[in-house]
Amino acid sequence: MKWLKPLQYISQMNTTISFLISLFLLNAINAQEIVCSAKDKEVFKSKISELKNSNTANTSIEKTIIAVGSSFLGTPYVAKTLEIDPNESLVVNFQGLDCTTFVENVVAFSLMLKNNEDDFDSYTYYLQKIRYRDGILDGYGSRLHYFSEWISNNEKKGILKDITGGIGGKELKKNINFMSTHRELYPFLKNDKNFDRIKQSEARINQSYFCYLPKDQINDNESFINSGDIIAITTSIEGLDISHTGIAIRQKTGRIHLLHASTSGKVLISKVPLATYLQKLKNNTGIIVSRIQ
Repeated sequence: MKWLKPLQYISQMNTTISFLISLFLLNAINAQEIVCSAKDKEVFKSKISELKNSNTANTSIEKTIIAVGSSFLGTPYVAKTLEIDPNESLVVNFQGLDCTTFVENVVAFSLMLKNNEDDFDSYTYYLQKIRYRDGILDGYGSRLHYFSEWISNNEKKGILKDITGGIGGKELKKNINFMSTHRELYPFLKNDKNFDRIKQSEARINQSYFCYLPKDQINDNESFINSGDIIAITTSIEGLDISHTGIAIRQKTGRIHLLHASTSGKVLISKVPLATYLQKLKNNTGIIVSRIQ
């Protein structure tokens, strides 16, 4: 056995203690950043077990996405579930979803199943990676509030690919500034730091453009859309990029419908094909189509 000199022993002990303290603080910080009820943790365990037992993990990513999305059918639509604390936290909520949190949860579960993972830490890892710019939770301004940036940043991460330009999409250059010009609608924008960071996000978005498939051309290009593709609905509302989002699902008729958290009250599949559904939406101009990699 090798004996350490007193000073060597003290130095090694200090190093070990420092490491343990750092580890403790890291875990404490992570715990503080996650908001999840006991009920939601139970829902997570039940859902991941159900999906694994259904052999969802051994199918294509497209089928996995549809299976995961369908497992949320009937979940109530609830807006602003992430707006709960001025100190931004990773909110886990399976009991109420809006259109964006629905898509985020579908993608997070699908990536877990694709990679044969079933633990809660893996789920929160993917959820944070998807929801925040470059996967880093650093306050309200780090969340990908604008869905066009959500798409581009998750494409940068290698999670998905925007295929709109390859299926007949057209370039759309639009000044995005809805949040900063409607500050009163967002309580946490009362904070000047949050407001400044949102303006920075808008400036970053406005440095580039995105493609969209005009709504009157969706019928002609519907065959290029696959079940499991993410559909983002573009809008003519000034300063806003996307007004709604969901998952493409091909029905037995061969037509693409929309699986989404509907503002009518719950997660459902549109009764009519996507092209018809979009014609009824006020201010809708078309769609952006993204595919999970």
